Amino acid sequence: MDTHFSLDAALRATGELLARRGASAAIVVVGGTALNLLGVIARATRDVDVIATATPRLNGPPTGIHAPDPLPEALVEVVALVARELGLPADWLNTTVAGQWQTGLPRGFEARITWQRHGGLWLGLPGRSDLIHLKLYAAADDVGPASRHFKDLVALKPTATDLEAARAWIATQDPSPAVAQAVAQVIAHVRQASR
Repeated sequence: MDTHFSLDAALRATGELLARRGASAAIVVVGGTALNLLGVIARATRDVDVIATATPRLNGPPTGIHAPDPLPEALVEVVALVARELGLPADWLNTTVAGQWQTGLPRGFEARITWQRHGGLWLGLPGRSDLIHLKLYAAADDVGPASRHFKDLVALKPTATDLEAARAWIATQDPSPAVAQAVAQVIAHVRQASR
């Protein structure tokens, strides 16, 4: 099964079902789904990582992002229906990455979100710099050129300035020497891959 296309269909189906029920929801997605939707990568991804929800409006894009736990009830119901209909895992849309709210998102994160509407579902996509911050942090947990996070980071084509800004932000998230060393290793790999 090509999960990328299944997730794309699942997101469209979710929006259509929400609209049919007269409901709406707004989520901000990160990871492989966001990178696929932005055209940065074209690889299969197993799930949709929701880092935030927002308040839908009648006219215009959503506002006021906040931690996604719990997800809106209408969205949870529709996501479960879509999972059954399309044969996806029950957690195909999840908030595993929401733990990032405990230490904080990159400064100005909300202002850089771009929104796409699919029926009753608004999908927020973070700015490129935010994705670089998050991907560098994720790659530090899985150091090495074979890591999908590393490959995604390289695909974002970060500049030296991007990497230094991301490194400084990560130091505010986890100041441990082990994380700093892992981040330095990933940055060295990125520079090598970009030559």
